[in-house]
Amino acid sequence: MDETRRDRDADGRARNARPRDGLGRPLPYGTPGVERQPEGVIRAPEETLREAQRLLDAGMPFHAHEVFEDAWKSGPASERELWRGLAQLAVGLTHAARGNTRGGARLLRRGAAALAGYGETAGYGIGTAALTGWAEELAGRVETEAGRTVDAAEESPRLRQEGGRAR
Repeated sequence: MDETRRDRDADGRARNARPRDGLGRPLPYGTPGVERQPEGVIRAPEETLREAQRLLDAGMPFHAHEVFEDAWKSGPASERELWRGLAQLAVGLTHAARGNTRGGARLLRRGAAALAGYGETAGYGIGTAALTGWAEELAGRVETEAGRTVDAAEESPRLRQEGGRAR
C-alpha cells in the first residue's frame, strides 16, 4: 500500500484500509488484524442483538458499536434513539478498555441517558434499566481508577432481560 495516497473503498470513497485490533485501534499496514464489521448491513433487530452480544462477549465493543450503528441508521425513526444509545454504550466501553477514562465515562453516561426514557425494558427484551445501571456503575469506576484500562470482555453488559435480570 502506498501510504502517501488515501485508502479508497470499491466505490471510491475514502476508507481507511489499515487493519484494526479487537478494540478498533488501527494497526500498521501488513499486520494481521481483526476482521472489520461490514458497514451498512441491514439486520432484523433480533439479529442485531445477537451479533452485538457475541461481539461484546468476545471483548470487541468497537465492532458491536458498528452493528448498533447500522441498526440506528437503517431502522425506523421511532427506534433510532434506542440503537444510538446502545452504540454509545459500546463506544464508552471501547474507550474505557483503551484507557481513555474521561471519554469512556462520558459516552457510557450519554448512552445511559438515551436509554433511561425506555423504563425497565425496551422492545426486543432489551434490559434498559439494567444497562443504564451497568453504564453508570462502570462510568463511576473508570473515573475513580483513572488511567487503568478495563477488560472489555469481562465488563461486557448483557443486552437482554431474562427472568427480570440482565443476561
